[in-house]
Amino acid sequence: MILNKTYVETMTSRLQKARLSRSRMARTLSYSALLATVALAVTSCSNSVAPSPYAGMRVVATTTQLADFTSAVVGDDGVVSELILPNASAHQFDPSARNLLDVGEAEALVANGVGLEPWLEDLTDAGAFSGDLIVATEGIVLRDGEGGAKDPHVWTSPENAAVMVNNIARGLSEARPDLRASFSQNAAAYVEKLALLNSWATEAFASVAPEKRLLITNHDALGYFVDAYGISFVGSIMPSLDDNSEPSALEIDALIERIKEVGAIAVFSESTLSDKLATTIAREAGVAVYSGEETLYADSLGATGTAGATYLGATIHNVTVLVTAWGGTVPPLPEGLTL
Repeated sequence: MILNKTYVETMTSRLQKARLSRSRMARTLSYSALLATVALAVTSCSNSVAPSPYAGMRVVATTTQLADFTSAVVGDDGVVSELILPNASAHQFDPSARNLLDVGEAEALVANGVGLEPWLEDLTDAGAFSGDLIVATEGIVLRDGEGGAKDPHVWTSPENAAVMVNNIARGLSEARPDLRASFSQNAAAYVEKLALLNSWATEAFASVAPEKRLLITNHDALGYFVDAYGISFVGSIMPSLDDNSEPSALEIDALIERIKEVGAIAVFSESTLSDKLATTIAREAGVAVYSGEETLYADSLGATGTAGATYLGATIHNVTVLVTAWGGTVPPLPEGLTL
């Protein structure tokens, strides 16, 4: 179903005014209440609903990376909407009225899983989702995180991204068997690009001595990427998989000492987080900080027109920033991967 523009704007405004505190308990309670309120409003305004004129496949993806993968698979056979906006974090997601409407209209919903979207069940219930749920990380070997949790940032490895793309293609094909051939062809073409990306990145990192590949970031979001390319993860400003955590003064001091001890030469900020603390830590440790246009894309892709607007572009950007910072040589992009 599609609500008129005025209603969507009104509900979005109300949602923005109802943003909740960031404590976990308050966030959970407010989030559930917020969804219930919007769901009731959507239901009660059925007279404002007009039949959708679009006959193609409607798909919703939770994250920017999944939306990019799904768009590559769907091609011209549908429309893909993303729940989380560019440069925003899944760990801090609040829904809009538009999100609920998109979920209610979708034939398929593509999710990351691995605990990245704890709000998903409430959202699909509130949005009356009745389509197929596709968990893109199915079958991927997961890294261990803190407290027995698994690391959900699976997409940062291009090889994992290829598995996710194939999972998406298979799930969409089950939802729309009539489009199976198109989905399979599109997925195969994108997976070829991911293979080229992986080979190029491997060559780029090989130009840096292993002992110089020392990574410090805002939070622990690049574990699969680190494993894929033989990078040593020195530490993160937020010692957690979740970017809602806050480091203590003792943890910050310990990270500064660790940076000095191992001889790291830079701290790398992430696009979804402020670079203020990264800048302070880098200054105290006597090393460079990479932020602004040289920030890394981890939790989210960038806005349209930026280097990180697509998964391929974001990964090329990250590899280029890291290899350059570490004194290596970035090889030319192979034919077929030029953006």
